[in-house]
Amino acid sequence: MRLILTLLILLAGVTPAWAEDLPACTAAREGAVACLAGRLCACRFTRGGTMTGRPDRHAWDCGILRPACGTGIVPPAMPSAPMPDLLLQPRLPPGAKPERGRW
Repeated sequence: MRLILTLLILLAGVTPAWAEDLPACTAAREGAVACLAGRLCACRFTRGGTMTGRPDRHAWDCGILRPACGTGIVPPAMPSAPMPDLLLQPRLPPGAKPERGRW
């Protein structure tokens, strides 16, 4: 019984690695980037407002336009498309000159 109690006390003091807090986004770290949930987030100053009910603050920008990060996220390179064998030229009536300056 003492062994089980001792093991429970030891396990209660162990914190898992995934339970770490997010890195703080402060004025000193503005411009820093971190990989959070598979997205490369940037620490930026965001303006608050009365409509959002938030004050001005520094926050992590993990929006949809931010690039992905982590392992296995790079898609395979697409092979380049071959050039066509036949290039079509516009047909002009006989005696007509091509217009210049429209390109």
